[in-house]
Amino acid sequence: MDKLTERQSKRKALIEERLNLPDRLQRADLLQRVMRIWLFGRTDQVIGAYWPIKGEFDPLPALHRWKEDGELLDEPQLRRIGLPVVDKVHKTLTFHAWYPGCPMEEDAYGIPKPKDTEVIVPTLLFVPCVGYGPGGFRLGYGGGFYDRTLATLLPKPFTVGLGYTNGWLPDMESEPHDVPLDALLNDNGVVWPV
Repeated sequence: MDKLTERQSKRKALIEERLNLPDRLQRADLLQRVMRIWLFGRTDQVIGAYWPIKGEFDPLPALHRWKEDGELLDEPQLRRIGLPVVDKVHKTLTFHAWYPGCPMEEDAYGIPKPKDTEVIVPTLLFVPCVGYGPGGFRLGYGGGFYDRTLATLLPKPFTVGLGYTNGWLPDMESEPHDVPLDALLNDNGVVWPV
């Protein structure tokens, strides 16, 4: 089996497993806690995230709490959350301001995105992981959107992969185009760096 076929097979198996986790809600609750603790004390004002699909962990409740916490602290600059919008021509992502209740529409892939909100540039970016392994490398859906975006985004944000423990791939090998993440979090805590 060649590497591409092997990755596609692994991706499909991990998504199927994630969708069928009998304790996914409990794992999600644990990862919400891990994320909130990890965010404590960070100075970022603009965080990019994602709209969860295919059983992914939903980072938005923790980020909404992070935003509210900042408002309670009367910070001079409001904390902002951005969600990705796909540029189909360049196959990259831009991040548009999101808040609970903001107008949404589906993108070309059927994923909800903010409608007519301003473009923001995150200093911290939470990235969904289908799988992840040593060195901060992730297995995504195979489109390369995050790798292309991270290769061109300036300034480069601090990147954090989010996934459940079943996504850990101890023997995962990176591809030449893969951009390693700065940190990985799962429902057990910080996975990378160790």
